[in-house]
Amino acid sequence: MTEVTPKSHAQEEGEASVDTFRQDLGPFVVAAEKTRMPMVFVDEEPGHPVIFANDAFLKLTGYVREEVLAKSFQSLLAVGADPEGMPLVEAAFRGECEHEPEIHYRRKNGSEFWASVFVSPVCDDGGTVVQQFVSFVDLTRHRQESARCRMLIDELNHRVKNTLSTVQSIVTQALRRPAEPAAIREAIESRIMALSRSHDLLTSGNWEGAGLHDLVDTALHPFQVVAGRAERFTIIGDNVHLAPNATLSIAIALHELATNAVKYGAFSNDAGTIAIDWTVSRAAGGERLELRWRERDGPPVAQPTHKGFGSWVIERGLAHELSGRVALDYQLQGVICTIDFPLPAEVDA
Repeated sequence: MTEVTPKSHAQEEGEASVDTFRQDLGPFVVAAEKTRMPMVFVDEEPGHPVIFANDAFLKLTGYVREEVLAKSFQSLLAVGADPEGMPLVEAAFRGECEHEPEIHYRRKNGSEFWASVFVSPVCDDGGTVVQQFVSFVDLTRHRQESARCRMLIDELNHRVKNTLSTVQSIVTQALRRPAEPAAIREAIESRIMALSRSHDLLTSGNWEGAGLHDLVDTALHPFQVVAGRAERFTIIGDNVHLAPNATLSIAIALHELATNAVKYGAFSNDAGTIAIDWTVSRAAGGERLELRWRERDGPPVAQPTHKGFGSWVIERGLAHELSGRVALDYQLQGVICTIDFPLPAEVDA
């Protein structure tokens, strides 16, 4: 036969207070039990023992009713709330708090939530405070959204700085060598437009990255539609997901390669072609992507006597941004560019 543990005197008194409270307020208690706002009633005694807790409060904190009734509200708070929240709640019970305190609380199972606490006195006919009504507004989602907004703002600031830095480099390099104003303007505008197209692609994916095939199509679209060159591109590869920084860097590099092909390479005559393909391989440190740009049947290629902005972007800037290796090979039959870099590890959802 199971032995029943006798109830303590304090527990019996607490249950009696609850029964009296239910009888006195009747229908209000029934309504309060089912409302979605977490709430409790406490006695105006030292420690503020709980005489009523609705279902929403129990769901919010993870307790069962027997663990809450007749317990000191401060003791329940002390178990889960951050220490700095305790004095604010005590001040609210004394009517000395100008604003509703916000508490960071750990549920019984250890999970966390934020809540704003509203304390309202309940007075008898003589105006004496006999109980306190405490309600909670769950701020967890609001706090999470605020944190996400701050993170997005930080990311946006970082992206804007990077973009402005890229634009500054574009302008600086375009003005470094003597040229006609029209040529300088075209060099600056075309590169900024390439940057803009990659931004549009990232924006459509909430700046979480982009597919490599989508990126190649977007970056090369202006060159595919000029003089019927679409059929002179061969693009082979899966739509491998790239991080935002890789997307921007590769977009600019592709623009520089295509621009060079139009001026001096495979697209400067009527017979040249360009093949772009990529593969993903597994290495000791994780997956790596190797992208190859190969030009054929254009004019004979010679090693350039000097290197401009495009070569700098491809050989130095791209390798730095991707933490990878970039090789630009000026072979007689056409330019070959190989880009090899690590792919970030996928994070499980």
